[in-house]
Amino acid sequence: MIELAHHLLDIGENSLQAGAKTLLIEVKEERKEGFLILEITDDGRGMTQEEQVKALDPFYTTKKVRKVGLGLPMLFQAAERTGGRLELKSTPGKGTKVTVHMGLHHIDRQPLGDVGGAIAALILGNPEVRIIYRHNNGAETFEMDTEQIKKELDGLPLNHPEVLNFIRDFINTQVREMSPEA
Repeated sequence: MIELAHHLLDIGENSLQAGAKTLLIEVKEERKEGFLILEITDDGRGMTQEEQVKALDPFYTTKKVRKVGLGLPMLFQAAERTGGRLELKSTPGKGTKVTVHMGLHHIDRQPLGDVGGAIAALILGNPEVRIIYRHNNGAETFEMDTEQIKKELDGLPLNHPEVLNFIRDFINTQVREMSPEA
């Protein structure tokens, strides 16, 4: 995967396939510590301890369309290449949280990329799911919450093309203004 946004999309899709009704995607820039932190938290069906171990194995997947599951293993390697780490915490019946620490300015860190496009793609097929994107650059925080947007739409569906384009552009503009180097 070329951009971190692709990883966010992949993990978000896994969360939605696991029955999540709320998905929180957070990007935190810890400038003093030199880390970029990605956190994806869901209220899906969760995983057992055994499933969590298997989830980091590239030759394990629960998907029927392919025989390998490269999403988390690739993100794990991307984090390690930058001096970071990946933590996976999950409770059956309650949900899952993936936390990734990456070297903020490390030469091997992938760019954040089209986060707005990734969020719009998640909304497109799942307009009923509450999706929250939060970005903190150490000085300010930006948040987009589909529940708030729904209140403003006056019946227009979240997955309407104009709404999705607005969400994509709005998120990407906010991220660029807050974190030009992200």
